[in-house]
Amino acid sequence: MSVKNEENQSDEVLIKHALSGDKSALELLIKKNQDWIFNVALTFVGDRDEAADLTQEVMIKVITKLETFKQKSGFRTWMYRIVKNHFLNMKRGKYEINAPTFEQFGEGLDQLPDESLSNYSYEVEEKLLVNEAKISCMKGMLLCLDREQRLIYIIGELFEFPDSVGSEIMEISKENFRVKLHRAKKQLYNFMNHKCGLINKSNPCRCHRKTAGFIKMGYVDPIKLNFQKDVINSIDKVLDRKIETYSDEVISDYQRLYQEHPFLRSPDKLDSIKKLLSTQTIKDTFNL
Repeated sequence: MSVKNEENQSDEVLIKHALSGDKSALELLIKKNQDWIFNVALTFVGDRDEAADLTQEVMIKVITKLETFKQKSGFRTWMYRIVKNHFLNMKRGKYEINAPTFEQFGEGLDQLPDESLSNYSYEVEEKLLVNEAKISCMKGMLLCLDREQRLIYIIGELFEFPDSVGSEIMEISKENFRVKLHRAKKQLYNFMNHKCGLINKSNPCRCHRKTAGFIKMGYVDPIKLNFQKDVINSIDKVLDRKIETYSDEVISDYQRLYQEHPFLRSPDKLDSIKKLLSTQTIKDTFNL
């Protein structure tokens, strides 16, 4: 039975057909999940090209391990456990190598001179440049968290996985997941409350004053605008909030700021994945 172009099919149905030799089902399974992996990766490392490579690496692992999925948990939970193991153990990327502490990050913002964008000439609208600077800065703040904290924040706060799922992904207890998430949120939001002017208007740091500096330092590319192309939606619009969350807390203003970030389409890396699908090992595994 072919499931070609049947995007409403569940992951479990696609897996069943893929393992029975339906190549189109396997490709559709990849397409359905790679955008999610890419957006987690992008938030985790803060760099679009590195996130694209990570997405490809993870999807290849998912494909090659697919026959080990026993449906003891949801497919996405199983897949994110692969993400967790890969992300926590991978080589450090260009922004992670010299990742600052919150104190160092704050000092860097203080030392960055306030400048008006009107002093410079860019082909892109000023509001787009400022928004790019805001997103880049907020992604940078997340790099001040250690890897485990960062991933727990992404899955627990940004994408709102309940503690029952988050703990299974991280392979820790639900209580431990909640404790670690609370600590990550406290560190991040305390920093923002004392430094960032997006919510706390008494803070002097303003995105529009720092944008020119971010451009000079290479954190914002006025031509590529890494966080504002291939936008599918905002993160908060793609969340499935039908499930019960782990907490009755009202969404904080800072959480809302992060969830307003764009949810992007992953770069098309399917060519290399299709090359993998053509190897004899994969053909034998999936009876292709």
